[in-house]
Amino acid sequence: MRLWSIMGNSQRLDGGAMFGNVPRAMWERWIAPDEQHRIPLACRALLARGLAGKTVLFETGIGAFFEPKLRERFGVVEPRHVLLDSLAEAGVSHEEVDVVVLSHLHFDHAGGLLAPWQEGQPPRLLFPNAHFLVGAAHWARARQPHPRDRASFIPELAGLLEASGRLEVVDGPHSEALGEAVRFHVSDGHTPGLLLAEIVGEGGRGGLVFCADLIPGRPWVHLPVTMGYDRAPELLIDEKRRFLEDMLARDVRLFFTHDHGCAAARVRRDENGRFGTTDERPALLGEPLAA
Repeated sequence: MRLWSIMGNSQRLDGGAMFGNVPRAMWERWIAPDEQHRIPLACRALLARGLAGKTVLFETGIGAFFEPKLRERFGVVEPRHVLLDSLAEAGVSHEEVDVVVLSHLHFDHAGGLLAPWQEGQPPRLLFPNAHFLVGAAHWARARQPHPRDRASFIPELAGLLEASGRLEVVDGPHSEALGEAVRFHVSDGHTPGLLLAEIVGEGGRGGLVFCADLIPGRPWVHLPVTMGYDRAPELLIDEKRRFLEDMLARDVRLFFTHDHGCAAARVRRDENGRFGTTDERPALLGEPLAA
C-alpha cells in the first residue's frame, strides 16, 4: 500500500472563526492573517492505493462547485477543480477511485465530489465507480440539518449520494467496503457522527488517522483550541484528549486536512502534559504506511 497527500482547492477563512475563543494576539502568531483577517487553509485529501486491494480517497475537499459569487464569499482561491489535477499528478483519475471515505458532508470536505460549476447546469457527482462511505449519525444530520449548520451542507448532495446506489452508511468501527483495514472512530463535538478513519498498522500500531475537523491542523492539537464552527466545544476537547492519548500510545500518525503547511505528524506530549506534534511532513508522496 502507498499513500499520497492530495491537495484540493484552498480557502481563506476568518481567523477568529477558525480559532473560536483563542485571542487574536495568540492565534496570529500561529498563522498570519491577511488584510481581511482571513487565514490560509488547505483542503487536503488522502489517497491510498492497495488498501484492502482498492484505491481509496479520504475526503475530497471543497472542490469547484460554487458559482463565482459564492466562491468569493467562502474564500475559495482557485476556480478550477484542483483535486482532479492533484489526483492526475499521483497517476489516478476520479474514475479509478473505488472508495471515497467522507468524514462528514460539510461543503469544504465533500464539495469535491461534484463536477465544477457550469452556468445553467445542475450539480452532478464525479467518481462514477466509487462507493461512498458516510457515518450513520452524520447521515441523519445531513438529511435534516440543524439551523446552526444548515449553510455548511450542499442541499443536493445527500440526494445525489442516495440515488447513486453506491452509498454505504457506516454504523460501527468497520465498513463493508474496507473491512478491518480501516477502523473508524466517531466524534460528535464538531458535528454529530464525524468519522475519523484510521488506516490500521500492523498489530494496531504505526497507522495513520485522518483527523478531519476534530483536529484541523497543528495549532488545534493543543487541547483548549477549538473552532467557532464546533457545535459542542467542551465535548470536542474531551474527545480530543482521549483520541490523542490513544494515537500517542499506539504511535499512529495524524493526517491534517486544513493545515496549509503540514500533511502529517506524530503526536508528542511534553513534561507539562501538553500535546504537540513532531516528525512533521509537508506532503506524502507515494510512501508506505510505516514510513
